[in-house]
Amino acid sequence: MNRVTSVRVLSWVLIVLSAATAAAQAPATPAPQALTYEMAVQVIDAAEAEARKNKWNVTIVVTDAAGVPVALRRLTGASPRSYDIATRKAATVVATKLATSAYGEQLKAGTVKEVPNGINFAGGVPIMRGTEFIGAVGTSGVRAIEDEQISKAGASAIK
Repeated sequence: MNRVTSVRVLSWVLIVLSAATAAAQAPATPAPQALTYEMAVQVIDAAEAEARKNKWNVTIVVTDAAGVPVALRRLTGASPRSYDIATRKAATVVATKLATSAYGEQLKAGTVKEVPNGINFAGGVPIMRGTEFIGAVGTSGVRAIEDEQISKAGASAIK
């Protein structure tokens, strides 16, 4: 191989390696967020409407499928303690993909493992888009069955 050919081959190799390195360092496009902020607002608005219709002072937490909070509302008169319980309800739903009432029943029957700090009574429900789990809504501040009524009203805003 003569010197000119060697330089051309070496130049070609460097160009290919530079392009490959640049492609490898390019930031990956993040996966689309299944539960957008706008969807979370629809959920929390519907949940709040149900609470206000019944004159219930509650805290409502909406999380994405990873359990990251997207929206929170503590209505006037809701207990400060209701924030922690609503958050734990949503976290339990994320961990189990079950409503907290169903989780409690299955926990009692021994068919699911215990979730650390999980809530085993009504008030947390999954947010589904078709068959896809995209988030959770947890409500606290009134009786558990009423909390669940509020959460279901919120989750039903997503089709």
